Amino acid sequence: MKITGLNSDIIWKNKTVNFQLIEKELQNEEADLFLLPEMFSTGFCMDASEVSDRNQESLGFLKKMALEKNAAFCGSAPVEEDGKFYNRMYFVQPDSHVDFYDKRHLFSFSGEDKVYSKGRERVIVSYKGFRFLLQVCYDLRFPVFARNNDDYDAILYVANWPEKRVGAWEHLLKARAIENLSYVFGLNRIGTDGNDIFYQESSHSFFADGKEISEKKGNLISSEWSLEELKDFRNHFRFLDDRDDFDILGLD
Repeated sequence: MKITGLNSDIIWKNKTVNFQLIEKELQNEEADLFLLPEMFSTGFCMDASEVSDRNQESLGFLKKMALEKNAAFCGSAPVEEDGKFYNRMYFVQPDSHVDFYDKRHLFSFSGEDKVYSKGRERVIVSYKGFRFLLQVCYDLRFPVFARNNDDYDAILYVANWPEKRVGAWEHLLKARAIENLSYVFGLNRIGTDGNDIFYQESSHSFFADGKEISEKKGNLISSEWSLEELKDFRNHFRFLDDRDDFDILGLD
């Protein structure tokens, strides 16, 4: 499976321009799965009442791209539903089937928890034989929530993770791969947002042993994954057999 992520320099609060830029960047690219950053259509914005999708604009764009590219598309967007706002990560397949995950760990340092409602489900999506755990940015700091119960093969992280704390982002991505015997793809944005916060290029893909397995070209990062290689690795190093059993409270 080929996965390609776009390190977007997201234009602040401008969905139309962001959609156009994404189409331009990906027009000549082929992959099985394309990743876009957290809040790819607006930037990581706390003005939820202003920027949230009321008419599923971002989801409609992902469906359009998935159909045109005959590939899955994944990224998060601010969404309003039943009077509440969510940082919602969509996974859209080429046939327009949609799965979504609402970000559970809201970034209190920025006040995200005062604006958005946290998700109450842990979401795993199946696509082309792979099982993907969906995660958004700050979720990366909470390993219990991402613990592999032998129920997924890969973790997808989409983020707006600032340059000031990028060391933690890169170390934790590798740790999640190693401790869960899993592929990990962490896609971060680039550029400067409307709050004058800078994001350096720091997207990565790791194999289950912590080895980087990505190629970068311009604003694109791609990785080739083999399910058989992962199964062979897990069969040889059976560390998941020794994992602790636990339940996470507060999930539906």
